[in-house]
Amino acid sequence: MVTMDPRAEAEQAHQAVQALLRATEDMALQHAARLTAVHPSFERSARNFLHYLAVRQTDIRPLQRVLAGFGLSSFGLFESHVQSALTVVAQRLTELCDMAHATDDSPSACAESVVDFQAGFGLLQEHTRDLLGEITGRREVHIMVTLPGEAVSDPQLVPSLIEAGMEVARINCAHDDPTVWRALVQQVRDAALAQGRSCRVQIDLAGPKSRTGAIGAEGRLLKLRPRRDFIGKVVVPAQLWITPKARPMPAPMPGIPSLHYEPDRHPVALERLNPTNRVHLTDARGRTLAAAIDSVTAQGVLLSMPHSAYLAEGTVIRFDRQPKFDGLLLGAPEIAEDIRLKAGDLLRLTKADWPGHAAVHDEEGRLIESAQLHCTLAAAFDDALPDQSVWLDDGRIGGLILSNDGEVMTVSITHAAPEGSRIKAEKGINFPDTQFHTPALTEKDQADLALMAPWVDIVAVSFVRSAADVAEAQQALRRCHQPDLGLVLKIENRQAFADLPSILLQGMHSARLGVMIARGDLAVEVGFERLSEVQEEILWLCEAAHVPVIWATQILESMAKSGLPTRPEVTDAAMSIRAECAMLNKGEHIISALWFLNAVLSRMEGHYSKRMAMRRALSIASNIPILGADTAR
Repeated sequence: MVTMDPRAEAEQAHQAVQALLRATEDMALQHAARLTAVHPSFERSARNFLHYLAVRQTDIRPLQRVLAGFGLSSFGLFESHVQSALTVVAQRLTELCDMAHATDDSPSACAESVVDFQAGFGLLQEHTRDLLGEITGRREVHIMVTLPGEAVSDPQLVPSLIEAGMEVARINCAHDDPTVWRALVQQVRDAALAQGRSCRVQIDLAGPKSRTGAIGAEGRLLKLRPRRDFIGKVVVPAQLWITPKARPMPAPMPGIPSLHYEPDRHPVALERLNPTNRVHLTDARGRTLAAAIDSVTAQGVLLSMPHSAYLAEGTVIRFDRQPKFDGLLLGAPEIAEDIRLKAGDLLRLTKADWPGHAAVHDEEGRLIESAQLHCTLAAAFDDALPDQSVWLDDGRIGGLILSNDGEVMTVSITHAAPEGSRIKAEKGINFPDTQFHTPALTEKDQADLALMAPWVDIVAVSFVRSAADVAEAQQALRRCHQPDLGLVLKIENRQAFADLPSILLQGMHSARLGVMIARGDLAVEVGFERLSEVQEEILWLCEAAHVPVIWATQILESMAKSGLPTRPEVTDAAMSIRAECAMLNKGEHIISALWFLNAVLSRMEGHYSKRMAMRRALSIASNIPILGADTAR
């Protein structure tokens, strides 16, 4: 094995570092127009970001190993202060080589423009505080929580979330309406003021989301089941709230199913019903069932029964004593047709909003008509091409496009469970290979933004694909006279990831900027095997730009829904320490999940920076066209 003389090796490393320094300065000069366009608060950050892109266009892993051998910084943690790190290493190598007499050809950058370690860390903290506000407790990672629309009628939920550590309340504009959103904002403001805490409000604009449409109904049916213990004994009976069809009222407690009644031959005021009466029903299986009356008010009747019941639309209800009462139960939920797709099946995606249906076969099993679903994204029928992939329901079902005539897209299913995968309405559809030309802001987004911009602190833009989308969002904020609102860019598709350098540079035209890694759609778009790599690269680039990152999608999802976390979820929650903010989604046990995440992040403080990244060439570092050659404004 031939070993190089240490002095010669150090000199060679010095030359390599000097070459990187020159590359950083060249990159800054090449994109000088971009630097003059960014907001003053991001001026030094944008320069550092360009320096980082220059270095990441080269594979420096051999240099890293040499530097590690000399006990020098190997650039494993240099994102926030690129030129400073290179300069310090160059100086140490000069000393090692006894090259004090040599001419120093380091770039002549102004001292105030060079971001050192402390300054880089400080800029990221400053931008995080500007966007997300002050932090609660003994941690450095903010916590964002998605508020359910039901919180409007629950006066305790929002105060409990703020008490448990929520610093940012997220409102998803894909659900509910402005009346609900404004009521939620007011709850957050009131609760934060009462507790003397800071809590920002973010709205997520829905964007051009691609989903499955409605599925044809097989009928209407309400299923009631009591809760039983391990030996089958009823612990909590099944309950049903019956309220007049003409005056529907909510159930006395959340979670109790309800139906409307329409009196038949003996209309009578509810409060006159005898609470000792037994109620008789004939369910969809033809069984006659008896139910007890728990309570009677003018608003409704609360029934309980110790057995399961399947109540179809129009179920007859009778009371067995005076005053006589009978009628029909209405308002049972629709039961959608069961659509299952297997590998080899054909699926028709329609632009027209026709109800979906399962495949139709004749008596001998021959296919008459393929399964059909409506795709809500009209742009897919303009841009998707044959042989491109389609994924449904967070990647559970996959296929290839066979044809697209602008109205109907025929997809050959290539990926599904062996027994077939069921698909429901309102499930996501991803076209990862398709280059879309639709704007990130829809007409609905523009209207929602105009209504909500004066009420909130942060606006998140969904399905960003290019720097032009970011510029459009910034222009929309100016039209709303809110140019300094916090802007969060959701990275959730291949196009956005590939164009991330330009997207970030355009984003830095805003005073307050953040990036959300929307890991659900992103995993489907880039492939689950690449998700870890991709989210790591996003973290690197954002740290180099001193832009805070929100780690989103399915953090402690099982715990939020069931009350208990899974082991992989705990590990994932701990890894969110790498970001500046972790986002929890809504769920019945969200408060417990929030306290748990708070504890996990507090324990992880002090551990998260113990890493060293190896710097192979980063392909997306080259995806930054010269200003004027792209569509960024």
